[in-house]
Amino acid sequence: MFHEIRTPFAPLPGTTPRPRGLFVDRWGTLLDLPSLGYAREPGEVRFFPGVLPALFRAGRAGWNIYLLGNEEAVARGTLALDAWQAVEARILDTLASSGVSVTRHYACIDHPEGIPERRNDSVYLLPNTGAFYHAAHVEGVELGRSWVIGDSTIELVAGWRAGVRIAAVRTGLALGDRTFGVDPEMFEPDLSAVVDTLLGTREALSA
Repeated sequence: MFHEIRTPFAPLPGTTPRPRGLFVDRWGTLLDLPSLGYAREPGEVRFFPGVLPALFRAGRAGWNIYLLGNEEAVARGTLALDAWQAVEARILDTLASSGVSVTRHYACIDHPEGIPERRNDSVYLLPNTGAFYHAAHVEGVELGRSWVIGDSTIELVAGWRAGVRIAAVRTGLALGDRTFGVDPEMFEPDLSAVVDTLLGTREALSA
């Protein structure tokens, strides 16, 4: 007969591995990119095929999942804040109903050239690195063993600047923005393919 041994003591500091983060860009990576570059209402939210079960598998494998991206339409006043909040709620509700636990969702609604109430140069405005360092500080994420997945050079350069490994996808812009020069470690057809590689390739998981 098996007897479970319980201990009242917490693990000693440094004896448990730090969590890894999977930083996922929204538009063009997780979600189909609308013609305007942003969704005006929840009905325009379209997840790419296969991304929900892929992120579910990643979460079950122990990855912390983060969403990130710039919402310049809000910053520049072309999309009302309450409209964006409704869109974000649809995104999070759909993920939750698919069993995907999002550790934190970063969405920068500020911009140095935004409307007066949004005219800020936020540390969370990609390619700034605030989202990554915040996750490292609050959740203890080990950035060197974490990945950012995106379709544009902006989020990938932000991850690279923070010491995060970078994976590109051929959906959305497929790095066609050419804002920065990047050399991703992976350039896969879509988010699902990146997750499959991370979960199944020893080399990708090693730091």
